[in-house]
Amino acid sequence: MLTRQLTQWMRHVFTATLISLCAALPNVVQAQATEVSFFYPVAVGGPITKLIDAFAADFEKENPTIKIKPIYSGTYQESIVKALTAMKSGEPPVLSVLLSTDMFTLIDEEAIVDWTSLAKTPEEQQWLKSFYPAFMENSQTGGKTWGIPFQRSTIVMYWNKELFKEAGLDPNKAPANWTEMLNYAKKLTRRDAAGNVTQWGVQIPSSGFPYWLFQGLTTPNNVVLMNKEGNKTYFDHPNVIEALQYWVDLSQKHKVMAPGVIEWGTTPRDFFERKVAIMWTTTGNLTNVKNNAKFDFGVAMLPASKRAGSPTGGGNFYLFKKSTPAQQQAALKFVKWITSPERAAQWGIDTGYVAVRPDAFDTLTMRKYAAGFPPAAVARDQLQYSVAELSTHENQRVTKALNDGLQAALTGTKKPDQAMKDAQREAERILRPYRK
Repeated sequence: MLTRQLTQWMRHVFTATLISLCAALPNVVQAQATEVSFFYPVAVGGPITKLIDAFAADFEKENPTIKIKPIYSGTYQESIVKALTAMKSGEPPVLSVLLSTDMFTLIDEEAIVDWTSLAKTPEEQQWLKSFYPAFMENSQTGGKTWGIPFQRSTIVMYWNKELFKEAGLDPNKAPANWTEMLNYAKKLTRRDAAGNVTQWGVQIPSSGFPYWLFQGLTTPNNVVLMNKEGNKTYFDHPNVIEALQYWVDLSQKHKVMAPGVIEWGTTPRDFFERKVAIMWTTTGNLTNVKNNAKFDFGVAMLPASKRAGSPTGGGNFYLFKKSTPAQQQAALKFVKWITSPERAAQWGIDTGYVAVRPDAFDTLTMRKYAAGFPPAAVARDQLQYSVAELSTHENQRVTKALNDGLQAALTGTKKPDQAMKDAQREAERILRPYRK
């Protein structure tokens, strides 16, 4: 009898203990979870944050021992300031999506880990080779990979097919070169009886990222703005000055583009409101245009001069040094996961950014989307002609020197040749110490 009671008591104790352990198990797993925080360059709210939150939630379901914590950190410029400030205070994020052009700055600050050192297995090394070479030009230096392409883009040309038709132009044919774009813009610019412009032929923004839009002119004019080491610029090259003269002439001489500085942020709205017939902007605006243009529109590669081409643009994933080995491995797993072909394809469809690897365009999801919406493939096709976005040591200071010169020329306070010579002189002063 006593033995039976003891056995029953032991079974009860064992069952109770097992139930208690099972109940506590989620807390144990949660306590052991590795947290990966990352700065993401948008303000809180909006469709992009919902997409990122969904990615984080899906990853956590598949990887319950890793906690992904997106932190929405404002603009790209605000994000790098916050990331570097957090690093110096001793509490940086594990990951950040920052401009690909921030690479040299982050290296100089000794802020980041190169992904090459973490990619130990053959599969991981192959993953580093899976991205478009054009995107890796702003992601690699010195034989190492410092950034992983994610939110990447090129500049493309959008046009209003209805306005083309009204002007007697073929609505399905974009201007293929600089001469054609000028001729089209002349026909597309409209004025009222008093001579006031009611519709501009073309709009190339010159605020926000003027140097980047300018590369949409220098690249087709067969000149690059800097060397691969990021310690020399070529702002006063004759082809650079010629490209700037063409840009200035669109407004000051031919009067087919609004004078002065044109706002980056309002350019898509001007396009939607039919204030402009042709606009240049990021392919990252593709989904925005698709959803908001109340007219048939086209998308094409930038018009050629001596060649075709555009700079690449956008953001990379960077891994910060002040993270634990466990966080670095968790971050590697997450970034591999989010840049997989299917997810890269879906990200491109949802946002308009370019899917960052060729095999993303081979997925059934992307093939179906591109078949029904051919503009989705334009930026991809332009990549074969693309060059690296302007990126140097002291990149913000060097870029400011060029931006100041561009805006001086566009507002008429300096001639293009003088503006570029002054910008080159300032860039040379800043970069000389990096050529020792």
